[in-house]
Amino acid sequence: MTQSLIDPFARPISYLRVSVTDRCDFRCNYCMAENMTFLPKKELLTLEELDRLCSTFVAMGVEKLRITGGEPLVRREIMTFFRAMSRHLDSGALKELTLTTNGSQLRKFAHELAECGVRRVNVSLDTLDADKFARVTRWGRLSQVLDGIAAAQDAGLRVKINAVALKDVNEEELFSLVDWCAAGDMDLTFIEVMPMGDMGEADRLDQYWSLDDVRAKLATRFTLTDLAERTGGPARYVRLEETGSKLGFITPLSHNFCESCNRVRLTCTGELYMCLGQEDMADLRAPLRESSGNTALEDAIRAAISRKPKGHDFDYSRQRIGGQVSRHMSHTGG
Repeated sequence: MTQSLIDPFARPISYLRVSVTDRCDFRCNYCMAENMTFLPKKELLTLEELDRLCSTFVAMGVEKLRITGGEPLVRREIMTFFRAMSRHLDSGALKELTLTTNGSQLRKFAHELAECGVRRVNVSLDTLDADKFARVTRWGRLSQVLDGIAAAQDAGLRVKINAVALKDVNEEELFSLVDWCAAGDMDLTFIEVMPMGDMGEADRLDQYWSLDDVRAKLATRFTLTDLAERTGGPARYVRLEETGSKLGFITPLSHNFCESCNRVRLTCTGELYMCLGQEDMADLRAPLRESSGNTALEDAIRAAISRKPKGHDFDYSRQRIGGQVSRHMSHTGG
């Protein structure tokens, strides 16, 4: 048995988020520029290399694997990778295989995902207003996403909605989003917008809506009861007593969640980021390709985990952006 991964702060690393592509069929204005320059395809790890990397992490104690992008379902032949990962579910080594998606391709892939052992998906959806949705995503169509969500539920997948809290975009939709998710038996998690990528400092500050304010607004209508539940991610949960619904809050700015961080992020080029909010990374592509054995790869992974920092430095206080990282969210994986 390969020894488990433990970081310098005694946190077991059991959760790997894997970006399988930096490409996306949307251009959300808090995630990437409208005219993005994407990586040359030759720089991307092959699906076979992604399999080997993820399988090595599973052998080293990773129990949860989340597939991200860009938009993961636009990667050509991506279901080959999901089918390969399902063997770790069958063996019991992997406890959960899931993905975060914009929902645009769920109609096409939902049933196949379920057959591969995926039990739940996170769908990024910030507004139920079609015009606002088009403005935020630039290229997206709300009807396509709603149809994808319906297809996922028809396939038996549990759907959780992730909504980025955006000032002057979905502030007035707070209660309608909550009601819509409750009616559809979907959990809802709000996320503070994070300073990643060169999007313009004024734009970032204009977008930022603190989840302290979101929670205060919800409390004018609902009774919020804090839950001890953790799902392996950064969200903190409450129950709305009037509806029984569960709400999550991911607060990298107003209340960081670093003390319990159990995750690292792998990019589609084999870069391992030990913290979403730091620039330090380890190149795993080189040891992966230099040898057919996994000894050098495992050594590189352990060396990277030994550099995992205590936390990030994101900060919007004093009306400035602190701790901004240069890469776009689509590079690291949402």
